[in-house]
Amino acid sequence: MEYKYSNDQKSLTKHDIHLVGVFSDKKLAHIDGVVSRESLDNIKRIIKTCNFSGKIGDHRTIDDFQTKKQLLLFGLGEKKKYGPLVIKKTLMQIFRKLLKTNISTVSITVDNLITSNKNEVTLEMIISSVENSKYEYKFKNEKDQSKIKTVSILSNKKISSKRFNEMLKISLAISNGISLAKELGNTPPNICTPTFLANTIKKLKSKYKSLKIKIIDEPEMKRLGMGAFLSVSKGSKQPGKIVIMEHMPVKSQNPIVIVGKGITFDTGGISLKPSPNMDEMKYDMSGAGSVIGVMKACAEMNLKKNVVGVITSAENMPGSQASRPGDVVETMSGLKVEILNTDAEGRLVLCDAITYAKKYNPKYLIDIATLTGACLVGLGKYPSGLFANDQALANKIKTSGDKTGDRVWQLPLFDDYFDELKTNFADIQNIGGRYGGAITAAAFLAKFTVDIKWAHLDIAGTAWEVGPNKGSTGRPVDLLIDFIRSN
Repeated sequence: MEYKYSNDQKSLTKHDIHLVGVFSDKKLAHIDGVVSRESLDNIKRIIKTCNFSGKIGDHRTIDDFQTKKQLLLFGLGEKKKYGPLVIKKTLMQIFRKLLKTNISTVSITVDNLITSNKNEVTLEMIISSVENSKYEYKFKNEKDQSKIKTVSILSNKKISSKRFNEMLKISLAISNGISLAKELGNTPPNICTPTFLANTIKKLKSKYKSLKIKIIDEPEMKRLGMGAFLSVSKGSKQPGKIVIMEHMPVKSQNPIVIVGKGITFDTGGISLKPSPNMDEMKYDMSGAGSVIGVMKACAEMNLKKNVVGVITSAENMPGSQASRPGDVVETMSGLKVEILNTDAEGRLVLCDAITYAKKYNPKYLIDIATLTGACLVGLGKYPSGLFANDQALANKIKTSGDKTGDRVWQLPLFDDYFDELKTNFADIQNIGGRYGGAITAAAFLAKFTVDIKWAHLDIAGTAWEVGPNKGSTGRPVDLLIDFIRSN
């Protein structure tokens, strides 16, 4: 789709349909002058007689006989609750419906949509939300049916063409990063293997010259002493890989390092998972998918920040070479780990990658992982779990979560949880007790981060949706990009 910006309200007549957001107070001052006086009076009557509530999800299509075009009023809910979550959800629902029609040109008034308060809604966010609505999983044998060619942004505020093009570039980069993360998450596990992820990254490298990549294969892992990672990958015929993506345009700037868990399929290993919903374990690489999406976006927008993405990719399978409960392995850090549950494998691949990533002397290190079902039980499918060894870092992540609507909720890392990881047979065991599993998993990772500013995002509840809309969400790409741009 082509995006245009105009403060000429007369351009409304050039479009098939015009979108107007209305809060539950039903005030229409923002479209005074957009439509004719007769049409405005007609809209007021229709709102009253059709009982248009302005609630989220409510919409009415109205013919403007003066311009011979259609208006689509859509509800924004209460003004005090309006923010990123509302606008993203609303625009994506509307455009997904419009994309199935024969409409080719759309315009939207944004003056009452953009805010500058705590729940900030930006033009970039609006464009990326519209663009995100286009995403469909590409592996299906269906052609793109979208007929929308142009989306025009109408506002009373003047913006130079240069500034709008800059904002558009950023918006599309964010959307493309989210779409890539979704596509990787939705790809079947017989296709999306560790090698497939590595090849995907190689293709990005050929497109974006700012990216440098390094692939660490299993023989090099063995040389580096990554016994924890290898204990997971050795059960599968698919060789594990760690892939490093560097976007380092600024000299003498410590990078932000993001590390993603990339278990392309998680059977649980010898500690086999129950069979119901096991197909969803293809999403266990969503942390890695989000990192790849972020790195694509950073390169595409030519971001002047140093960022390093680390992908920890393996397949967790049972087999004659698979790890057993009771095995003890040595990590790259030198700490020895007793494996009591082979389904607690994400922390094993991550701990070696975190140790390796310290070589970059990161300003911040954030790992992203579908780490524990316990996080889903505790928080549901709305916020991601947040853990950190530095409160200032945690606060920055929470700010980005609020700004983007990609919410997080911080959980504690009290010393008591670390006590649950003690064992008689190694330095640390890979699971805690029955309760607080998300926290003891984070505590395990924290043992490898004592000398860096570190945060962990558990996205087990937020990385994919179930039900009729089953599929990858692309979270937390939006949050991470905002964090990197802001810090």
